[in-house]
Order: sequence, then structure tokens, then C-alpha cells
Amino acid sequence: MSLENRTDLPLALGLLPNAAVAKFLTRGMQSGQEKPPLVALRKASSPLPSSEARWRIAPIRELLDVATKRFEGRPVDADGWLAPRLHATLRMTRAEAADSRLWNFLSMIAAPDYVVWRHKGAEITQASRFSGPHYTQAFARLWWAAELFRNADDYGPVEVACSIQDVLNTTMRLDVIDHRPTAFAIIRVLEELKRSNVSRLGDRANALSSAVNAAGSTLLYDVLAPDEPVDQDAVHDWIAEAEDMAPVHWDRLPDGPDDGEVSEDSAEALMPLFRQLLEEAPMRLRKKAVDSPE
Repeated sequence: MSLENRTDLPLALGLLPNAAVAKFLTRGMQSGQEKPPLVALRKASSPLPSSEARWRIAPIRELLDVATKRFEGRPVDADGWLAPRLHATLRMTRAEAADSRLWNFLSMIAAPDYVVWRHKGAEITQASRFSGPHYTQAFARLWWAAELFRNADDYGPVEVACSIQDVLNTTMRLDVIDHRPTAFAIIRVLEELKRSNVSRLGDRANALSSAVNAAGSTLLYDVLAPDEPVDQDAVHDWIAEAEDMAPVHWDRLPDGPDDGEVSEDSAEALMPLFRQLLEEAPMRLRKKAVDSPE
């Protein structure tokens, strides 16, 4: 499946309220059988300044076109490729990314076809993929995965995180994941398991996430593994560079903001604990739904 040639798009992204999604999202759109009512949706939205290169739709649409062609027949695999490139193209602060209206606009107006391509089950795409929490919404989950699991300008850990769908579906929901050494140590442990070809890797990711989160209620990870403050000036410099930024490379990872690496000592301090938590954590047997893609 290839994305349709959209000549009816605005130049830049905008902000679409949740109420507008609830009003205009239909089962026909969720199944990919109907096109969105663009006139009504654009009327309900507020435009972002097209003078800022970071809000322009064309580079994002190009990434989505490439993703659907590269990963035709295996849309789940597109996440690891797209997440760092979407993050490096759509440059913004965490406060800006926390605005669900931006992701609503992207999913309902700019790229509803990609949402259906990536997440459609046997019949329809879940409404939460169009408008939902940051760990569920089709594009927010990718941007936030890149934000939470990158190590400063290195997106390598993001590829690992996105290769295990349960990290996106479960780990990203946890409050402790905002602590960078915790996020980094979890991915390190899961990368070790992946390299050793263990069975039920997704179940182990869920078990580890649950155990780390539960232990975090009594253990202070920031005491065990201190994290240096993020260099906010570096983040803003990275965002400003979007004005003169070339399109991200398709075959090598882009660079994120150089806002300070996670301390290796902090990550190493947590990993033995996390390995022990995983060893002691029960793994639940689960029945996979046949009509709900990851």
C-alpha cells in the first residue's frame, strides 16, 4: 500500500481539538474507506506558523511515503525506522509535544492514511490511534519513544526500544521512564536479552517494566543513579537549526539534540538491580488478539 498523493494539504501543521476528532472521526475513516472531511477539520483547527520550517508537512509526508514503501507488508517494523526520523524532523520541546491537538492534526488531516496503514486491525483502526495518550496515538508514541529512549544525540537505543512493541505499549506508560538512567538501563537489559535470542521477549519486557515500576515506589532511582540536568539551551539550539536543516537521511540515523548523555556510571548502577528484578518477576501468559495489530 502506498500513501495517496495529497495535493489538498496545508503547508504547515496545526492544532485540532479533541472535540473535533470525536465529532468527525467515523468508522469509514477508521477502516480506510472514507476520506476525512478536510474542510470541516481545517475550519476547526488553528494553524501553526508556516514560516517555521519545523512545522511544515511536506518533510513528514515524505518520511511516511518512504516508510510505507520500505516496510510494505510489515508495518510494525516501520516504527524503529520512523521514530528517530520523525523526532529529528518535527523538532520541538516536550511542552509542545504534550499538546494532543498537534497529534490530532497530524493523524486526522495530514496523514490519516498512514494511521490506517500502520494500525488497522481486521476491520478498523482503534480511535485511540487517531487521538489518544502519548503511548497510544500513532505519531505521538513514536516521537515520545525517540525522546524518552535517545541518549542525547544518539538514537541507537530508540531503534532497540521500537523493535520490542511491548516497550511502546507498556514501558512508555510508566512514570519512572522519565528518569533517563532508568530508561537507558531498561533498554540495555532488553538489548542483552534480544542478543541472546531468549523466548517471549515481549513478555519479558512487560515483566521487567512492571517490576521496575513497582520497585520504584520504594527505591529512589535518582538516588541510586543520579541524572544530570538536561541542557535546555542545546535543545533550543537544535530546534532553531530546523530552519536550515536538510531532510533526514533514510539510511543512517539522524542526530538528536546534544543535551547531555546519560551517565554510564548511573546506567551501570541500575542494570544489576534490573536483571535481578527481571529474574524474580513472573511472566504472564497472554492471548494475542488476532484483530488488533501492535
